Amino acid sequence: MKNENYIAFFTVCGFFVGLVFSFLEFVTIEQIIFYTLAITLFFHLFIHITLSFLMDAANSYDTLFQKSKYEEFINKQISQLKNRENHIDTLLKSIKDDHNIGKESTIDK
Repeated sequence: MKNENYIAFFTVCGFFVGLVFSFLEFVTIEQIIFYTLAITLFFHLFIHITLSFLMDAANSYDTLFQKSKYEEFINKQISQLKNRENHIDTLLKSIKDDHNIGKESTIDK
């Protein structure tokens, strides 16, 4: 979701929270308008500050985490695991074949 969508959502939420709070607490229209706008401004500034910290953290994370090196390492690990599985499968097959040969020779006796 884009940052503008978060800003718009929280600004509208702040407006309605401010409107409800103002209607419950204040009597004069000036106080209702002032506190509605103040709470809306607070929500608007709060989401801007939050998003600025979030974007800074996301940008610094990209520099710390090098995806290409990680993927290369993981691909090497996967290929090594496949080779080991193939080797184990051949060993198990040879053991099974040896075991079957041993049973046939005892049955023949």
